[in-house]
Amino acid sequence: MENTGVRRVSVVACWFAAITASPVAGQTGSISGTVTTIAKGAPPLRVTIDQKICGDQLPDESVVVNAQGRLANAVISVVGLKRAATSAATVLNERCRFTPRVQLARPNATVRTSSTDPILHTTQAQLDTGRPLFNVALPVPGINIGKPVGTRGPVRLSCNIHPWMRGWVIVTEDASAITATDGRFTIDDVPPGTYEVRIWHEALTGAPQKVTVTSGKTAAITFSLR
Repeated sequence: MENTGVRRVSVVACWFAAITASPVAGQTGSISGTVTTIAKGAPPLRVTIDQKICGDQLPDESVVVNAQGRLANAVISVVGLKRAATSAATVLNERCRFTPRVQLARPNATVRTSSTDPILHTTQAQLDTGRPLFNVALPVPGINIGKPVGTRGPVRLSCNIHPWMRGWVIVTEDASAITATDGRFTIDDVPPGTYEVRIWHEALTGAPQKVTVTSGKTAAITFSLR
């Protein structure tokens, strides 16, 4: 004879497991804010080689700030909140600049580098300590080379031929965002709780902050860098 009681318990258990394993609308919150600075943008960089391609000068993108003092290219990270990679990092040598200036990658990810310029570029990657990770030559447009970045932390990009060229790949597992030209950022799908939020910028500094996230709410935070 069939034990219907056991079957009912099994069905209920499976249903309960499915409900608890699925995300619930409004279960997470978000962190959103603005990064400002009193620092001013630097004057343009003088180009000393390959002016026919690069021009006579290029903007110094080490500090990109608008008229309201809002800062671009700052990286905000929620410490300990792991996030899967959404896309691979691609470093493009374009008009004698690295674009984008700052981007994110996961540990052990492969970073691809290429060029659109009809001149010799190199993409050299180093840790903040100066330890080299890779250095590849890009003699003609369209070459596409992938190299691993490995460890966590900021990776500095430079070109051996054009010394003014700079770029950054921030290697992290933490949920992170890069500020836009208006200094704003948003990190979605943050479970409720209290977190430490850190900020990185290539030329300026700011202290970490604590923020508490509530289900269905946006926690606001503001950084001021010097």
